[in-house]
Amino acid sequence: MTRRLRPLLCALLAWPAATWATVGVAASDSGAEVSICYNYGCASEARVRVHAAALRRIGARLAAARSAAQEREYLAEAVGGLYRVAATQTAVATDRAGNLLDEGADGRMDCIDHSITTTRLLQLLEARGALRFHRVVEPARRTRLILQHFSAVIEVLSVAERIDRLPPGEALAGCNCTEDGLVIGAAGEGDGDDRPGQRYVVDSWFVDNGEPAVVLPLAEWLNGGGPNVQ
Repeated sequence: MTRRLRPLLCALLAWPAATWATVGVAASDSGAEVSICYNYGCASEARVRVHAAALRRIGARLAAARSAAQEREYLAEAVGGLYRVAATQTAVATDRAGNLLDEGADGRMDCIDHSITTTRLLQLLEARGALRFHRVVEPARRTRLILQHFSAVIEVLSVAERIDRLPPGEALAGCNCTEDGLVIGAAGEGDGDDRPGQRYVVDSWFVDNGEPAVVLPLAEWLNGGGPNVQ
């Protein structure tokens, strides 16, 4: 195996759930802290402070989403923005798309670093009520020949679950209801990309630090979908 091929393996291993679970996130009214991974295989970790003003801007942007598809678009931008914040406080500013462009640099991130960190960033937003159309689930793994690749994953919520996430008093504004108040459906329910239970990867490994993450249907990603980077 050549030295240049070795990073592409993206570590032939999985990791315990505790490494990506919400224990990596701490939030308060004054902002939040999240632990990020870098230098391949989460060899290095650092706490990043996200100020309340930045979280409010991201929250306002996500609140403007009117469909699950639109929320995914805004979420890709939000993840990129949070990585830019991390780049001002840690070495990850050097991270480039894939593995080869930043090989050997302090702050480089492989797919394990990205899948763990992006999951934590998504959980931070979810914990603050910023996700109305999706939930954060466990990272996914795909295997092609001997190579493995990992990514953060989100899942589309049902109408009932979306309404449960609305603030008190706003539930009726988020659904189509009969005169007696029973929910009979909502925009996007059952429509292809917005089908409840549909899963999408949020893959920041494909892009340079701070760029919007790549969001793809999980099935497409598992079949090798995504930009051609190494």
